[in-house]
Amino acid sequence: MSTVDKQLEEVRETIDEEVPRQITVTDVTYEGPELVIYTRDPREFATDGDLVRRLASKLRKRITVRPDPDVLTHPDEAESEIRELVPDDAAVSDIQFLADTGEVVIRAKKPGQVIGRRGETLREITKTTGWTPEVERTPAIDSPTVKNVRTFLTQERDDRRDILERVGRQIHRDPMSSEEWVRVTTLGGCKEVGRAAYIISTADTRILVDCGDKPGERTEQPYLDIPEAIGSGATSLDAVVLTHAHLDHAALVPLLYENGYDGPIYCTEPTRDLLGLMTLGYIDSAAMTGQQRPYGTEMVREAVKHCIPLEYGDVTDIAPDVKLTLHNAGHVLGSSVVHFHIGDGLYNVAFSGDIDYDSSRLLDGAVNEFPRVETLVLESTYGGRNDYQTDQDDSERKLRERLQDVAETDGTLLIPTDAVGRPQELLVVLEELMDSGAVPEMPVYLDEMIWEATAVHTSYPEFLRNDIESRLQSDDENPFLAAQFTPVGDDEERRELAQRDEASVVLSTPGMCTPGPVRTWLSALSDDPDNTLVFVDKQARGTLGKQIQGGADSITIDGETVPIEMRVETIDGFSGHADRQGLENFVKTMHPRPEKVLCVDGDQSATQDLSSSLYHDYNLRTFTPENLETFRFI
Repeated sequence: MSTVDKQLEEVRETIDEEVPRQITVTDVTYEGPELVIYTRDPREFATDGDLVRRLASKLRKRITVRPDPDVLTHPDEAESEIRELVPDDAAVSDIQFLADTGEVVIRAKKPGQVIGRRGETLREITKTTGWTPEVERTPAIDSPTVKNVRTFLTQERDDRRDILERVGRQIHRDPMSSEEWVRVTTLGGCKEVGRAAYIISTADTRILVDCGDKPGERTEQPYLDIPEAIGSGATSLDAVVLTHAHLDHAALVPLLYENGYDGPIYCTEPTRDLLGLMTLGYIDSAAMTGQQRPYGTEMVREAVKHCIPLEYGDVTDIAPDVKLTLHNAGHVLGSSVVHFHIGDGLYNVAFSGDIDYDSSRLLDGAVNEFPRVETLVLESTYGGRNDYQTDQDDSERKLRERLQDVAETDGTLLIPTDAVGRPQELLVVLEELMDSGAVPEMPVYLDEMIWEATAVHTSYPEFLRNDIESRLQSDDENPFLAAQFTPVGDDEERRELAQRDEASVVLSTPGMCTPGPVRTWLSALSDDPDNTLVFVDKQARGTLGKQIQGGADSITIDGETVPIEMRVETIDGFSGHADRQGLENFVKTMHPRPEKVLCVDGDQSATQDLSSSLYHDYNLRTFTPENLETFRFI
């Protein structure tokens, strides 16, 4: 008998001692980080609302209770009872029964109404029907991405359960080594913007944090082939943790499965969905520009299938000696600061990912309070001594002025931006400016991927600020449903719209003007001085966006020389990154203060400037790693 099986026997004995005698437990197993209890008496579990909480506290495990299939009410009868229990205000759109696990998925416009106060309605559903309810939000904007992910995961339930059981046994195995050490190895993202990838390893565990590309340089991938990563075989990785879905942090995650990795990806639920959207767009873009696709669509599906979504603040075992907690990073929907607690109080490391310390229109600012942190791996995108962004009010004032300019000249305001984060922030501002009469109403054209990412936002409003969450739940106040917002699907339509003699706004991807739809808009709009180009994202060296931002008179697109006669400006307050002051404030107010800081994910001058400042002003040990460096902390 394996050590995991022995452990499960001991867990089963503890459960039998704790649960009332009238409750029959038929099986206990691990599925990923969760302990799953199968019972013939789900109604009894539901009656005692504190029983699962007491078991979780006693066993120090996350617990899910599932009923045996033969004790379930027939789905037809159960659906009628569920609709009786759930208020009409919940606007239930679909009820799906999954007999193999005894779960019923309830999709509703207002999930809170399905859950009830402190989960009362969910418990009533189980007490009445025996089924274990799972609640999903019906998006305010139809999202093929969310729908496809949910459908795919339902279709792959058998495979996914096999994956989760295998991962669960791996997590709860006995440690293989008595040695105690912690190391971080940098595979990319050092003294450069992009291709973020880092290995955190112990004597028992090896975890990859992010796996991104380098903007404008698809050939420059992270150093994945070294022994510390997958050079000794992708199966040597125990887990992947994803801070967020932007391509510079996530583009090459599916490539791991192409190379034999078959383990879990830990991230938030919106990051999982956006990972599918962004990576499919990534390989489509490669195909359209004649480049070799780094992986196929099947690997994207494998990545999504292996995702294990976590909630902010949940402490989760992901290895015998590692606990993971995700915290809001304030950068984009679902973005996370990831915190690793290693060993029995041995060491703690936090990776900031990309952060915004101040609250934005959409998101609360990044969390920087932890039980313990000895080392912080900190992004430095705007870490340079002169990298001070305009504040939110000033940025919105500048945007309003540019909108008024194009309104007077019937010009077009073109804003290159990534699909996730900045465009949704801008849409909230644009809707408010036009609704209030601060600027004239005008059409706002959104490239299809931006519109789809916006739809994903409406699926997860609980990850947004409370005021935006409330607005997204109201058809009358939802800022993303403004009549001016129109998705655009192809280049022919883009060229046609660009020729219209009317004031308009265009949000187009990608943000650094690397190959994508924005180049079609640039070709059609850049020779007209009535038009304005506004950069809101960081422009990395070597990208077309950086060339334009630097004052180029002309650019080359698809072999043709295109003059730049349109006005070019930068409004950096919408970037989604903390500026120099924000990064310092994040560290200064961090509780507890870290002992060491590794400054990464910024160009050489930015990382060195930030590192020097943190060292001199806050007496911290700071480092500016090169790629392929290893730091041992214990």
